[in-house]
Amino acid sequence: MLDLEDEAESPFLRGQKRVPVRRGAIPLPRNAGRVKAIVFLALFVAGVAGVWVALERYGTQSWRFRLDSSDNITVSGNNNVSRAQVLDVMASDLDRNIFYVPLAQRQQQLEQIPWVKSASVMRLLPNRLKIVIAERTPIAFVEDKSHIQLVDGDGVIMDMPKHAITKFSFPVIVGISDADPLSVRAARMKIYTEFIRELDSGGAHYSANVSDLDLSDPDDLRATVTDPKGAVLVHLGTSNFLDHFKTYVAHVEEWRAQFQHLESVDLRYANQVIVNPDSAAAQAKMEAANAAAAAEQVATQRQTQAPAGVPVKKSRKHK
Repeated sequence: MLDLEDEAESPFLRGQKRVPVRRGAIPLPRNAGRVKAIVFLALFVAGVAGVWVALERYGTQSWRFRLDSSDNITVSGNNNVSRAQVLDVMASDLDRNIFYVPLAQRQQQLEQIPWVKSASVMRLLPNRLKIVIAERTPIAFVEDKSHIQLVDGDGVIMDMPKHAITKFSFPVIVGISDADPLSVRAARMKIYTEFIRELDSGGAHYSANVSDLDLSDPDDLRATVTDPKGAVLVHLGTSNFLDHFKTYVAHVEEWRAQFQHLESVDLRYANQVIVNPDSAAAQAKMEAANAAAAAEQVATQRQTQAPAGVPVKKSRKHK
């Protein structure tokens, strides 16, 4: 018998059977797509931020964006506001980078100029500024302390322009001054605007005959009406201006025939006309002042004529 265990191992060994291995991609975590998106977004944001920082540094430090001359400031829309007035506001921005010019602040400062109703300030790359002015529209003259100025519908008072392109022809308003609050001036100019609108609404242009307007009394608009025969002060109240004015036009010649001097007419009351009310009131006031002065003079004479050491007795009123 052969002992297989003692048999020498054969130099030729049979290969062992290999275990098959499945080849394929390594499985990724379920949230790998989200991670990729986050990484991509972070890289994109970092790139944009880097470009922005580089552009900002270039824009704020480069000499190309420096406002080096007033010639780089263009102004449009200004007819009565001089270029010098605008440049006075922008003077501190010369030789400054245009990105450091405070546009909103300069706009507010420009709108403080009385003639400027609104203003806009814009940057034009690389080193220019554009300013657009919208001016106020005057609708009347204002007389204040013997000084003639202009006023718009909002009650803003403006100086007469030195080199006016347009010739102005308006009535002169009294009773408005810079000392009045803007709200008071605006309310009085609203009355004036309504007065002019009514007088010209019928196509007769009655306002052309009005030279002065007194708005000091909010309950009584007083208009000075002129014609070849003279000027008459007309009290028109606060409403129905056109009807009252037509009454004046229809009867002025009749009143002139009845009264030697027609100075004023009060048309505020229904079915009643008061001729020369201001003259009568002035006369009554003058007579009262003269009577008071005469009484004071008599009292003074009695005191000086009284004997020395004797007091002057005062008359007692009997109840």
